[in-house]
Amino acid sequence: MGSTVERREVEAFGRIAGQWWDPDGPMAPLHKLNPARLAFIRDRVGDHFTCPRGTTAPFEGLRILDVGCGGGIVTEPMARLGARVTGLDASGEVIGAARAHAQAMGLKIDYRNMTAEALAEAGEQFDVVLALEILEHVADVDAFVAALRALTRPGGAVVVSTLNRTAKAFALGIVAAEYVLGWVDRGTHDWRKFIRPDDLAAALTGAGFCHPEWRGISYDPLGDRWRLSNDLSVNYMGIAAG
Repeated sequence: MGSTVERREVEAFGRIAGQWWDPDGPMAPLHKLNPARLAFIRDRVGDHFTCPRGTTAPFEGLRILDVGCGGGIVTEPMARLGARVTGLDASGEVIGAARAHAQAMGLKIDYRNMTAEALAEAGEQFDVVLALEILEHVADVDAFVAALRALTRPGGAVVVSTLNRTAKAFALGIVAAEYVLGWVDRGTHDWRKFIRPDDLAAALTGAGFCHPEWRGISYDPLGDRWRLSNDLSVNYMGIAAG
């Protein structure tokens, strides 16, 4: 299984590793996106494993892998929900920042500087595999999804989020976000690497996942927040059974 890492992308994120937890820094869009992503994961993973609701640690007993974890803004909440969590990233600088922040927060997280393919080849498997805002940055989507499948135990689930390849996504995700509003650095995204839900569903089912289900994530400019919706035209996320 070869590497799907885009070295240029890894180096770009590594350069801002020290700013990952700054809610007003380069990762500000992810911090704003996070509540909607976490709500989806909490509810849909909870439903998949019939986790108890109304408890402080509903994911207790689950082993979760966060692929492309960055500084850990999703990884840490998974640990707080009770899961045993492994965070994976190809950038050593980013993993260093993630480890330092988790230690400062008193959280026990297994952070590893390696690729999904290398971990899959080692034979490890998890109840839940998260791949959030990373699919549009890999070199080979089908190969990357195959690695996600190898990392997901039978009966487990994968959760993905990415950007749709539509004219609207180009206008909002690149022109507005990168050039007008300056939410992210110019050149962060390549519209040609955005993925249509049907194409991602085909990749997931082709790798052996079942029944992918999608929800949109839409921006509310009046409330300056992101929310789950039925609009998949720009940002969307989904879950598929292993």
